[in-house]
Amino acid sequence: MATALARDSSVPARIGPNAIVRVGEALEARIGRDGARRLFESAGLAHYVGHPPEGMVDEAEVTRLHRVLRATLGEQAASRVAFEAGVRTGDYLLANRIPKPVQALLKILPAALASRVLLSAISRHAWTFAGSGTFEARTVAGGARLAVRDCPLCRGARSEAPLCAFYAGTFERLFATLVHRGASATETACEARGAPACEFRVSW
Repeated sequence: MATALARDSSVPARIGPNAIVRVGEALEARIGRDGARRLFESAGLAHYVGHPPEGMVDEAEVTRLHRVLRATLGEQAASRVAFEAGVRTGDYLLANRIPKPVQALLKILPAALASRVLLSAISRHAWTFAGSGTFEARTVAGGARLAVRDCPLCRGARSEAPLCAFYAGTFERLFATLVHRGASATETACEARGAPACEFRVSW
């Protein structure tokens, strides 16, 4: 089991800018620049329109953006946008955050070993996407299981469907690129449905 270190509760929770920037990109691709601008304004994030954040952002802004995304587009359309934003986040991480020699090594390792290495790296950097939540991960036969407890994406929401497609899209892109080309990620449990954590199964 790989688990992120506990966050210092005296420090305001922050999340990496991808959770806002890539949602904005995916929104523009789906509903156009004006539609994306109006949605950001509804979420109280007009200051990011034309000026996307470059550093860590307040976790509450991410929670609010995803809540307004669902309220404006409906859960199914919002899930598609969030998943695409997650894929774009994976692409950004591959292009800018994961060293190319490490990527090359992971691609030639057996999938089970590459998965363990990748999960360890994700766990070390979980504070950048889980905010005040807690991230856990472990390898299983033919894949991996990941979980975010007190998930910022669906915090306070109630739904019959899982709501954290942004994470699923990110995990899927990273595992399909670095571990196994047939990898797919599915959210199998969600706090919005009453589960104790938002859980994801990566399979190949």
